Amino acid sequence: MTALTGKLLIAMPSMPDPRFAHSVVLLCAHSAEGAMGLIINKRLPDLSLFKLLEHLDLAPEHDAAGLGATANDMPVHFGGPVETSRGFVVHTPDFFGSEGSAQVTDDLVLSTSVEVLSEMARGQGPGHALIALGYSGWGPQQLESEIQAGGWLTADSGRALLFDTEDNLRWSAALGQIGVDPRLLSGATGHA
Repeated sequence: MTALTGKLLIAMPSMPDPRFAHSVVLLCAHSAEGAMGLIINKRLPDLSLFKLLEHLDLAPEHDAAGLGATANDMPVHFGGPVETSRGFVVHTPDFFGSEGSAQVTDDLVLSTSVEVLSEMARGQGPGHALIALGYSGWGPQQLESEIQAGGWLTADSGRALLFDTEDNLRWSAALGQIGVDPRLLSGATGHA
């Protein structure tokens, strides 16, 4: 039942929870016990990787390469409403931590230990990364029920969408991957 691990959830316009309005969620785990994912298109205001590293006393080295962007400009995302002070890094598999790293897909790894941030500050981390505070979680069969009720569409994830697409364009880009024009979506759902 790990069929949805590594997939994207795309919130429908009728999503009743404002925290998930126009969200794109990368599902990092899905099993009979439930699901866990990260919202990948909502930045936290006024928080960058540099500020996060500074808060953790992990000042980046001046010539730190391998961040995919400068530490000052790399955003930190709102991963979801659960444990909002807990950090997560989705990144390319060119880095795999000795603890707290799990393979999500062949192209994506999820790391939860400070080790990945420390390596990023030294310029030795993954080539591409998306950082989030908090996560989105569902209990047994909860996500399946929400999908069946029309709250979410699913799509394949990919490095280009995660690392090369601007946050404000990810929702429409994810819909485009599955051939859906967001202008044609209605806020109402129903069943035939």
